[in-house]
Order: sequence, then structure tokens, then C-alpha cells
Amino acid sequence: MTATQTNEKYLINAQDGTNNIERATISYILAMSSSKTCETVLFVSAEAAALCIKGGVEGLVSEGLESLADLQAAFLQNGGKIWLCRACAVAKGITAADLIEGVEIAGAPDSMAFLASGAKLLA
Repeated sequence: MTATQTNEKYLINAQDGTNNIERATISYILAMSSSKTCETVLFVSAEAAALCIKGGVEGLVSEGLESLADLQAAFLQNGGKIWLCRACAVAKGITAADLIEGVEIAGAPDSMAFLASGAKLLA
């Protein structure tokens, strides 16, 4: 079953990046796992914003876990979407040109609409 064959939706909130690679990895594991069978959006904010820029996940591995680069690639290959918090992008000076393919800048209204459409929140 693919994400397009189920009605289940998940919004996963990711706030950690290089400040806590283990917690960042857990967010990506949740996202990658749910994207195998469900429509999944990873809403990225705060320190996790750096993971959305070109080269941002390169070399980031928490001991005993998959690399963030591999998890991010698998998530996107599964059809997952990454939304970078609009306010965070502005605060950190991140533009659309800085982002990896598959990431879009989105705001709270986008997340609220996704939740209102039936998505469950995993934070």
C-alpha cells in the first residue's frame, strides 16, 4: 500500500537539527515510516530549518541510527512533503533558492488546513 492508497494523514513537527541530532533523526524516522503508507508532511521549524538547505543533512548521523541524509532521501522518495516554517525561514535568512528539492516554505495556515483535513499530529 502506498501513501496515495490510504486516507491516513500525518503532520510531524520537527524542531531539532544540529543542536540535537538524535531528536532530529527520530523526527525523520517517524516521517519516513509513516510516508510508506500514509500522506505525510514534515513541518520543520526552529533549529531543524538548517536541515532543509542544500548540504544541511550531509554527515549528520546519531550513533546507532541511520544518517539524516538517507532518511530525508527515503522520505522524499516515498512522496513525503517537507514544509519549512515561513517565519523560521525569514528569521534565518533562508530563501527558496537555498532549499533542497522537495522542500517548500509554508506557514501556520497550511499546517492548520492539513490538520483540519484529518491529519494527525506527531510532535
